[in-house]
Amino acid sequence: MREVAPGILVYAAPYALASRDNEGAIANVGFVVGRDAVAVIDTGGSLLAGRRLLAAVRARTALPIRYVINTHVHPDHVLGNAAFAGEGATFVGHRNLPEALAARAGSYLQSNADLVGPGFAGTRIVPPTLLVEERRELDLGGRVLRLDAWPTAHTNSDLTVRDLATDTWFLGDLLFVGHVPALDGRLEGWIAVLRRLRAEPAARVVPGHGPASVSWPAASGPIERYLTTLETEVRAMVRDGRPIGEAGTAAAGEASEWSLFRDFNARNATTAYQELEWD
Repeated sequence: MREVAPGILVYAAPYALASRDNEGAIANVGFVVGRDAVAVIDTGGSLLAGRRLLAAVRARTALPIRYVINTHVHPDHVLGNAAFAGEGATFVGHRNLPEALAARAGSYLQSNADLVGPGFAGTRIVPPTLLVEERRELDLGGRVLRLDAWPTAHTNSDLTVRDLATDTWFLGDLLFVGHVPALDGRLEGWIAVLRRLRAEPAARVVPGHGPASVSWPAASGPIERYLTTLETEVRAMVRDGRPIGEAGTAAAGEASEWSLFRDFNARNATTAYQELEWD
C-alpha cells in the first residue's frame, strides 16, 4: 500500500488479466482512515484479494471499517467484498449496482473461478445496501467523503469518491492510466462524463487502473484521446457501411500507447459500433 495523502492508502495493481498468479488482484483498491472509522474503496477480484486488503487495513489501524464502497460493477473491483462481510461494514454503491451485480453474478463467479483457480474459493457476491442516487456524504469522524453517481459511462454503475480533507478523488474506472480503457457502458456517455470530471480540479486522483495517484486534470489527456479516436473512427466505419466485423481495427494507431490493447480494443470497438450505428 502507498500513502498518497494523509490517511489515504492505495494498492496500485499490475496491468494484467485475472489469473492464478495474481489471484484477481488486478484493480487499484484503497482505504481512508478517519478519526472514528475507515472506508474501504473497492476490494479486488477474489475473497483472497479482499482478505489481503483487510490485512493491510488492520496493519494500519484497529478502527472499525464503517463502509465498503464499490466504484462500479466489474469483478476485479467487487469480488473481494466478502472478506469484509464480518466487519459490520455497510456496503455502498451506485443506485444501479445491485441490479447490475444480480444480472452478472453467475457469469462473474464462474469465469473468474476458472481464471483464478484455487485462490478463488469462497468468493461470493455481496451487493450494496446503501445506494447513491446522485450524491451522498459519508462521515468517518472529522473526515467526510463525497460520493457521486454518474450517468452511464464506463459502466451503468460508476461512482466516484472524494475525500474532502485532502482533495483526493477516487475515480474508479472512469480513469485508466497506462492500461487501455475497457468500455462496458456508453462511449458518448463516457466522453461526456470525463469532460465533466476534467472541469473540476483536484489535488490528486486515484485511477481504477494505473499508478496509486496521478495529477489532475493532466491524467485525463490520454484516455480522452483514446475514446475520441475510437468514436471518430467507428463513426466513419458506420457512415461508410463497413460491417461490424471490421470494427476491431478502429483506434489501431493507439496500440503502442496502452498495455493490454489487444485484450480489450476489439471489444471496445464492437461495443462502440453497436452504440453509434443507431445515432
